[in-house]
Amino acid sequence: MRHTWLKAGTVVVVAVALTTAAAVLWGPWRSAGPTGTPAAQSQASALAALVTRTEERLARVPDDWQGWADLGMAHVQLARITADPGHYGPAEEALRHSLSIRGEDRNGPALTGFAALEAARHDFAGAERYARKAVGVDPYAADAYGALADALIELGRPEDGFAAVQKMVDLRPDTGSYARASYTYELRGDLPRALDLMRQAREVATEPGDITFTLTHLASLAALTGDPAAAATYVAEGLARQPGSAPLLAGRAHLAAGRGDTAGAAADLRAALDTLPTPEYATALGDLLTSTGDVAGAKQAYDVTRAVGSTNQPDVDVVLFWADNGEAARAVTAAKQLYTTRKSTVVADALGWALHRAGRSAEALPHADDALRLGTRDARGHFHRGMIRLALGDRKGARADIAEALRIDPHFNPLGAETARTSLAALDAR
Repeated sequence: MRHTWLKAGTVVVVAVALTTAAAVLWGPWRSAGPTGTPAAQSQASALAALVTRTEERLARVPDDWQGWADLGMAHVQLARITADPGHYGPAEEALRHSLSIRGEDRNGPALTGFAALEAARHDFAGAERYARKAVGVDPYAADAYGALADALIELGRPEDGFAAVQKMVDLRPDTGSYARASYTYELRGDLPRALDLMRQAREVATEPGDITFTLTHLASLAALTGDPAAAATYVAEGLARQPGSAPLLAGRAHLAAGRGDTAGAAADLRAALDTLPTPEYATALGDLLTSTGDVAGAKQAYDVTRAVGSTNQPDVDVVLFWADNGEAARAVTAAKQLYTTRKSTVVADALGWALHRAGRSAEALPHADDALRLGTRDARGHFHRGMIRLALGDRKGARADIAEALRIDPHFNPLGAETARTSLAALDAR
């Protein structure tokens, strides 16, 4: 199987997306912010103007430690919106300058900013260190608890992360904290509770970007609960507010494919890919086109994933692509490297699948088990474990997992779902 379309439980760094400080939230239908949309361009312009104003103020008042912390956080947010890591350097410089004026023992905002920056760089151990320092300085700083929760979940300590999220909600019940709380229940497979909390996040959201964010996640959760009509309604509202949003276009594509509208799905995925050329959207488009027999079109889409994998540090999407496209050994190496610093359920799933595709299914199974240990309703994860169990001769376990994958989402991936149906039929025939 190749890459799934809608990944429940993928942690995504979107620093400052929902609050004025660090926010690292999760997006099942996204890999990064919608950088090419009018709303995102407007946000980037507003942030750039804020950076200019803050720099002008700091030129007049160079000892404003809070101003330097704000400047650093603005650069972290710009990196998210523009997908330009070139902002990390200025962010670090500004945050360090803030700490040089007011030390770590009294500068929670700068420490929280560093937590967001390290998370954006995928150094989650560093993010945890800074977040804990920030909490130590100000135990009532909700943003610091949010940053701590994000780091802990990525480090494979979700229970500790859930406790930090609850502390954030207790301190400040707002869009950011409700969204995080929603994700903790999604991870545990409690989709009704996850939906309820995301609705609360939507109700209190006031900024356009925050509203669109919550609508995207509401659509994803509705789809996971088997309510495509509700999902389509959320997607339509989101696209009306933010035309061209890549995550929403990808969500609409998934819904279209589920109805058998492959042409509509391909059009939306192409639009999403044009807006945001990520491996997630590229592989999804390639898989769809492969399923329709468009080999040339699929190759063109897959080439985007290959290019990203050769020029950037590979993430889960690239690992899964390599595993399913004849580079399993390379996928194992990359997945093991990821797993040394990120023991999240998503990375565990990728490592397990890479090992399986490399012919090492016995090594793969513990990682596949770990990926599902919280009860997450993840079609891809169950499919992966089912195929691993099948390779190990556990026909009963394989059947249970593969059937569960199709129950959760019978259209989780055009290639994977077909393999699942074929495998299930073969198991039932014996």
